[in-house]
Amino acid sequence: MNKTIRVLIAKPGLDGHDRGALVIAQGLRDEGMEVIYTGLRQTPAQIVATAIQEDVDCIGLSILSGAHNELFPEVMKLLKENQADDILVIGGGVIPDEDISFLKEHGIAEIFTPGTSIKEIADFIRTNIEEKINKQSRPASVNKIDHIGIAVKNLDNVIPFYKDILGLTYLGMEEVKDEGVKIAFFEIGGIRIELLEALHQESPIYKHIEKRGEGIHHLAFEVENITEQFSRLRQRQISLLQDHPKNGAHGTKVGFIHPKSSYKVLIELCEKS
Repeated sequence: MNKTIRVLIAKPGLDGHDRGALVIAQGLRDEGMEVIYTGLRQTPAQIVATAIQEDVDCIGLSILSGAHNELFPEVMKLLKENQADDILVIGGGVIPDEDISFLKEHGIAEIFTPGTSIKEIADFIRTNIEEKINKQSRPASVNKIDHIGIAVKNLDNVIPFYKDILGLTYLGMEEVKDEGVKIAFFEIGGIRIELLEALHQESPIYKHIEKRGEGIHHLAFEVENITEQFSRLRQRQISLLQDHPKNGAHGTKVGFIHPKSSYKVLIELCEKS
């Protein structure tokens, strides 16, 4: 791995002892990593802000005060709120064995207790960062075409053509109020056709028809773990129409790739519930 790993060593809370943190910081520098040290008595918000500003790959939280069960999860919560939860977070210090599983459940990748060697910590960081880079470099895991979305002005006028003239199987209708759209579903050869009618003038479908007229609106692919796919696409500089997946029809989670990144085709990714 050619990338130089950037690590933030942080002391959250009122803990006033940092000898161990300084030893870890120097040890990771000796292992070839770039290390930023926050200093004493940092709040979770300060730690997360610094991690994002410094564009680090890993945060190492060191604590001796016993407040790890409160402060470590708070760091993880703030990372998620700032869409930075892909940063590897490890912890260390005086942490009882019975608390380790609790901290891992809240997203801490590993806890290193006193006596752990610098090499063991460095190897853990390197292995996890390399796995993350390899994972992000893979293409999006698309399973199949899920459906084709077609924008129409009036479903009552269009449904008979697909149902009676083309003979497609009619599956029913659903309103997705969050998107301001009413959808009629058809199926042929395992692929759905979705006819989309706007419920009001603020609907994206209404605006699409006003600008481009009726016709094919988007192509949808089924994926697994759409949140992971979003993260992978962002890492590859692919523009998305929203920060997070949202709720779609039939209980799915959906998100859209901006047409400027997909050669003028609006592409939807959808994860089945």
